[in-house]
Amino acid sequence: MNAKITGNDDRARSLAFFSSVVEEGSFSAAARALGLTPSAVARTIDRIEARLGVRLLLRSTRALTLTAEGRAYLLAARRILADLDDAEQQIADQGAPRGRLRISAALAHGRLCVVPLLGHFACAFPHILIDVALTDTLVDVAAGQADVAIRFGPLADSGLTARKLGESRRVIVAAPDYLARVGTPTVPEDLLAHHCLNFNFRRAEPIWPFRREGRDFSLSVEGPIVANNGETLGQLAAAGVGVTRVGRFSVAAEIASGQLVPLLEDYNPGDVELIHAVWVGGATTPARVRVFVDFLVERLAGHGVAEKG
Repeated sequence: MNAKITGNDDRARSLAFFSSVVEEGSFSAAARALGLTPSAVARTIDRIEARLGVRLLLRSTRALTLTAEGRAYLLAARRILADLDDAEQQIADQGAPRGRLRISAALAHGRLCVVPLLGHFACAFPHILIDVALTDTLVDVAAGQADVAIRFGPLADSGLTARKLGESRRVIVAAPDYLARVGTPTVPEDLLAHHCLNFNFRRAEPIWPFRREGRDFSLSVEGPIVANNGETLGQLAAAGVGVTRVGRFSVAAEIASGQLVPLLEDYNPGDVELIHAVWVGGATTPARVRVFVDFLVERLAGHGVAEKG
């Protein structure tokens, strides 16, 4: 190819102008469609004809007529413009978020806060295959076990990129029928006579923190059942098994319905767990990961699904 494309001789632009003139039937109509002046459109057609050395259009006061060369040029122009559109669409599609997105979330938070959002995300990004796993087992994102994980509490110094999604405060709750049967604790020490339902994580000790008159202290409590997620503990408490201390998000519906009652709020130390999305960052981070994290930040942190303090 030895033809030169300059600002005054843009071949694709010239093809589009010529096609528009033929489709609209006049220079003035084509100019209106293109947002130009009729003289600018006419000069473009003149340059095409001068470059090719042939007449493409026969012009009269009432109509424009294609010559044989003009018909051949029009067919070529339409084909080239269509090919250009196809090529640009293919390139654009390559940059669009697509592929499998592996998400890891904790059982209760995932079911209550993340899963309800996934349908909206799937509609917004139809080329992404969502692969979600709800587990309270810590997956190794750096080793490729997940593309994005939602983590509670302090983050390990792992080199992963993180964005805050929100925070969740803890609340002590019990069912009204349990309290009617056993009694309502009025000070933290009363819990020593209650069935206290705890987490069974190795890092979770059966010690509940409190604050009295500005001073923090803790109590070691016991009960008949331990579990690995707050939703299960909340269900057990709602069933009248005992008292539990969990993230408020996991029992928000039960509190709102009256199935569970918050206890000892005057002694709540106000401790919160930060909630983050973590992933392997860097310039090569797939678009599907970036748009999902942005989506979580907007929907959770921006609209309060992940409770803030």
